[in-house]
Amino acid sequence: MRITDTSYGSNEHGLIWGYRFAPGQAAQSISSDAAAAFLTQESGEPEEAFVWLHFSLSNTGSERYLHRHLDLPDAFYDSLRSEVGSTRLEQDAGFLVAVIHDVLFESTFDASEVGTTSICIGPRVLVSARLRPLRSVDQLRSAVRAGQTFRSPVELLAHLLRDQASVLGEILRKSTTRVDRIEDRLLANRISTDRTELGTLRRSLVRLQRLLAPEPTALFRLLNRPPEWFSDDDLQDLQQAAEEFSTAIGDSAALVERVKLIQEELAALVNEQTGRTLFVLTVVTVLALPVNMIAGLFGMNVGGIPLQSAGGFAVIVVTLVILTVLLAWLAFGRSRD
Repeated sequence: MRITDTSYGSNEHGLIWGYRFAPGQAAQSISSDAAAAFLTQESGEPEEAFVWLHFSLSNTGSERYLHRHLDLPDAFYDSLRSEVGSTRLEQDAGFLVAVIHDVLFESTFDASEVGTTSICIGPRVLVSARLRPLRSVDQLRSAVRAGQTFRSPVELLAHLLRDQASVLGEILRKSTTRVDRIEDRLLANRISTDRTELGTLRRSLVRLQRLLAPEPTALFRLLNRPPEWFSDDDLQDLQQAAEEFSTAIGDSAALVERVKLIQEELAALVNEQTGRTLFVLTVVTVLALPVNMIAGLFGMNVGGIPLQSAGGFAVIVVTLVILTVLLAWLAFGRSRD
């Protein structure tokens, strides 16, 4: 899905967007005041209706609005101030609190461009908050704006997790293309810049894998002991999302292992080239040894230097040629063995 809406402004309450969902109907945009009225007991809304409120943590009015109008657990507010760490998914006071990670909206898939979204889910509300826009959250919003209907907040979460797996899959496809190109150059013995590129790519994949790998485990743990208000359809949606994400994580681990093997092959080639260069230098040094020795001996300004007759130069040249050929045969013969 191609995302073209890049407007991420929030109102005075920090609300970026809000949607009201009713059974069998497309989502309707809702303001922060209307959302506060919806969550009151006297709102008169259908029991199956729920809202999705997405806040910007860069707006100081977000937490004030949340404390004033929503009775959310402390674990959610603690997650708003946490730095990028491992994925969390836990139950607290009848709510489901999740901390998920994803690449930024305008990311070029660099390892440093990872952000966090804090999510709190209840029977009638899904609250999400982030500091910087993330790609999978915006994909979920695009699906909502396209008219896709959702049964419950848990189905929204499952769709978000599948979008997250889709983003990871896109990263893996781009990375696989780069690795294929590097491997082709490796087979052609062109390894001038591939080591740096492979190192950067491996660091990016390892960091993403470290951040996202705990997510399927947390989902399966939740499926074993779900909240009471989860329906059977909600459990099935989460299970499918967990399976898709597990597949993406497995593909990521396989690609990291492939990059590692290519790095080892490159290191072996570099060592081989270094050894070959040292061998050539050693051979040149050995072949020049007779010339240097004889030149040093006959260059001494002392008496008694032999072969000062007319045929002395020829004797020296023949001796040098014989010694050089003998040393070359010894050096190259042993290298072939």
